[in-house]
Amino acid sequence: MIHTGEKPYTCEDCGKTFRQLSHLKNHIMIHTGEKPHKCEDCGKTFRQLSNMKKHVLVHTGEKPHKCEDCGKIFGRLGVLKQHRLIHTGEKPYNCENCGQRFRYLRDMKKHKLIHLSDNSVTDT
Repeated sequence: MIHTGEKPYTCEDCGKTFRQLSHLKNHIMIHTGEKPHKCEDCGKTFRQLSNMKKHVLVHTGEKPHKCEDCGKIFGRLGVLKQHRLIHTGEKPYNCENCGQRFRYLRDMKKHKLIHLSDNSVTDT
């Protein structure tokens, strides 16, 4: 089914379809509010075990992801990937109004506010 694109499992609440039954079961928890995985340190709950395991790193201080360029270490892979943009010079976020490029999504969103203020000014 993964290669065919077939999605035979359908959520009865919202109609969203899934390739695997386990994905549907995880999705259903959004509707039920169920969060069966609980952090033993702080009590925060999670729908998926993988998200709880990532969260636990906050308490342990473990930082398993290391930048090959500068040696800086990170607790989450996504943060390392974002950091790597410093070394590559890549600026993947593009303002559709003016074409200016940004390394971080938050910077592009902040920049876009200047276009909102430019558009709201009217000649009197």
